[in-house]
Amino acid sequence: MPYRKQGPTHIKRATTEKLREVFQKYASQHIHGEQFMTSDDFVRGYLGLFPDQSYNKESVKLLAGIADTSKDGLISFAEFQAFEGLLCAPDALYKTAFQLFDTSGDGSVTYASFADVIQKTDLHSKIPFQLDGPFIQRYFGKNKQRVITYAEFSQLLHDFHEEYAMEAFKSKDPTGSGYITPLDFQDIMLSVKKHLLTPEVKDNLVAVTAGHKVSFPYFMAFNSLLNNMELIKRVYLNATGGHRTEPITKDELLLSAQTMSQITPLEIDILFQLTGALQQSGRIVYGDLINIAPEHSTTHITHRLTDIKAVSSPADRSVFIQILESVYRFSLGSLAGCVGATAVYPIDLVKTRMQNQRTGSLIGEVAYKNSIDCFKKVIRHEGFLGLYRGLLPQLMGVAPEKAIKLTVNDFLRDKLGNKNGTLPLYAEVVAGGAAGMSQVVFTNPLEIVKIRLQVAGELAGGSKVRAWGVVKDLGFMGLYKGARACFLRDIPFSAIYFPAYAHTKAALADENGYNHPLTLLLAGAIAGIPAASLVTPADVIKTRLQVVARKGQTTYTGIPDAARKIMREEGFRAFWKGTTARVFRSSPQFGVTLVMYELLQRMFYIDFGGSRPTGSDVKTKSVDYDVKKINVDHIGGYRAAIPMLNGIETKFGLSLPRFNSTIGANKS
Repeated sequence: MPYRKQGPTHIKRATTEKLREVFQKYASQHIHGEQFMTSDDFVRGYLGLFPDQSYNKESVKLLAGIADTSKDGLISFAEFQAFEGLLCAPDALYKTAFQLFDTSGDGSVTYASFADVIQKTDLHSKIPFQLDGPFIQRYFGKNKQRVITYAEFSQLLHDFHEEYAMEAFKSKDPTGSGYITPLDFQDIMLSVKKHLLTPEVKDNLVAVTAGHKVSFPYFMAFNSLLNNMELIKRVYLNATGGHRTEPITKDELLLSAQTMSQITPLEIDILFQLTGALQQSGRIVYGDLINIAPEHSTTHITHRLTDIKAVSSPADRSVFIQILESVYRFSLGSLAGCVGATAVYPIDLVKTRMQNQRTGSLIGEVAYKNSIDCFKKVIRHEGFLGLYRGLLPQLMGVAPEKAIKLTVNDFLRDKLGNKNGTLPLYAEVVAGGAAGMSQVVFTNPLEIVKIRLQVAGELAGGSKVRAWGVVKDLGFMGLYKGARACFLRDIPFSAIYFPAYAHTKAALADENGYNHPLTLLLAGAIAGIPAASLVTPADVIKTRLQVVARKGQTTYTGIPDAARKIMREEGFRAFWKGTTARVFRSSPQFGVTLVMYELLQRMFYIDFGGSRPTGSDVKTKSVDYDVKKINVDHIGGYRAAIPMLNGIETKFGLSLPRFNSTIGANKS
């Protein structure tokens, strides 16, 4: 099933009416009957940057100038709307940076405007760039009179960083020896290439040199490696056949690199030095590359209704925090389970009635020809609401049932995982099987009440059957009638389902490991097909044990007795009754449940220091100025405004004074 990847480059534009409503809310200037935003209105009011009173006014003016194409200090609605459209463009990041440097608003960048912006950056204040050097002359001409177009500017930004790094190396090597000290190497990387450093790389800059001096080739290869991490990911996936959890050696990665890229052996050596400093295994997995790869400028935007950090680091996870995490997962699993059960309940009712239909008993009646016939007759004789007979007790039971299954599976996957975050197949099966076993405490009472309510409508003119009446008739022990059959069904189902879901989800993820909601739904549905169909015989036996046999129908005393009698009276095919309905019920139900479960964790985000569902977000560096609360007025393209402005810093290293934070924006 094809799907469209979503990200800042694929954002639906807001309507003119909605944009105008938002614009008027923040515009403070009225001139000749027309409203305008000032620089403060746009940057501080609307975008939420620089909240403190001691903010850097020049930085605010420069940022506002990105939208203020007329450069008159005011942003009209036309300009506001035009920038919203720009943010939806595929090359929005480069265009945004271009408009930052196009201080005259004439669609080009001059030497004067380029130098003016560069001199105001934090980077230039730490390591001044030679604005009179040969690099500038190659781009702007010997007399610096040449103007740069947008297309040329994109190349200028790329080459500018490489030149800046070489100048920084030269400044640390005044004798021209071709070597710098590990501390000088660290200083350059933290100053010039900070935007390429994840926390893991930043903490190991000196360790990776092993105390030896850093040569110029090593320095250039180190920077080239960080610039090419997206390519390295593809090289890894090529070597593993698309598997993200398979550890590979240096030789295996090097062989793959030579067949599909120009990654050098020195870059591969540095990669393994970095991963060795992080986890000393001698092999790497995809997760190691994620820890090293710089932030991708087109990060998927996940709207969070909550953003709570329960612990400052995983090391601070106490037993109480772990209990809270389980409660959190249990709550979200309950809600997800209810949504999934409601979505497919009519199919479940048809499945139950088909499985309960006897063809070899003394009565021998056949009420339904097939599942479709059953569906039609339920609507005809019992009405549309008849398809939801028994839904309420189902929801009362399915909430804790699905919640405990999801919570136990997640808990055991956390505990059984390796240090590098990978999980052996046997551990996935164990976690899934244990989750299926744990749910029976809720499943069995739920199933027996639900089934008796579902089949009650088959008897025309029969007395009305209610859930509480079924519970009173059965008693506590009776609620667990057929529990062994439930174990026989639920343990293998979950042992098959959860590993299949995890691997299918990984296969459907994009190259950054992100799963769009459609791929989550598809993965859940695909995994449900083998899990639901292969355990149908156990489900048939369970249904027969839990339904009250009518007069003349065969009764069963246990699993072996039921299996023998069904085989003798109805044949082998009877064990597969309702398979189609079961697959069509279980497959979409678990697909809906799992996609809801993971989306709820994305929206109601709480960081307990433990693991999160893979594919939830593209892993990025933490950004100090990231807006903590979602501004509902950031609509259309403006949903990408903060990530895009952040990208100017994280991709191009162009941080402006007091541009790094919203909370501590004015700290030096």
